[in-house]
Amino acid sequence: GTPGVGKTTLGKELASRTGLSYVNVGDLAKEGELYEGFDEEYNCPILDEDRVVDELEDRMSQGGVIVDYHGCDFFPERWFHIVFVLHTDNSLLYDRLESRGYAGKKLQDNIQCEIFQTIYEEALSSYKKEIVHQLPSNTPEDLERNLDQIVQWIEQWMKDNN
Repeated sequence: GTPGVGKTTLGKELASRTGLSYVNVGDLAKEGELYEGFDEEYNCPILDEDRVVDELEDRMSQGGVIVDYHGCDFFPERWFHIVFVLHTDNSLLYDRLESRGYAGKKLQDNIQCEIFQTIYEEALSSYKKEIVHQLPSNTPEDLERNLDQIVQWIEQWMKDNN
């Protein structure tokens, strides 16, 4: 999902409830300096996607990993059994991003990304449609519903595959 939709909150809580491991790709890149330059326009480092994939390969092949990132088209399809894209109403997202210090082009482009469902479309074109699910992420109630739904899915997957 777009920055600010609640991926990290959901991912960390999901890991806590399920015992799966959690990887925030942004943090992983920062710790390992997995960058290939700096984007002056957006004032942020440019992720070296190949190095991220190399860094995660062993961990992902073992399974049981929740991956948190705002893009997905560079991750190997074989890594995922299910993909969730969080969606937040634009007025709420605007306030969340503004409170993080997003402004100008960076703020506008992220809002547009959400309006046009860019991340959802990217997920649909990167993975089998039947494993891609979009979930609302506006309220604490949405968060709880999403957690319950994903935990149920994980439990069912474990029963079916172990």
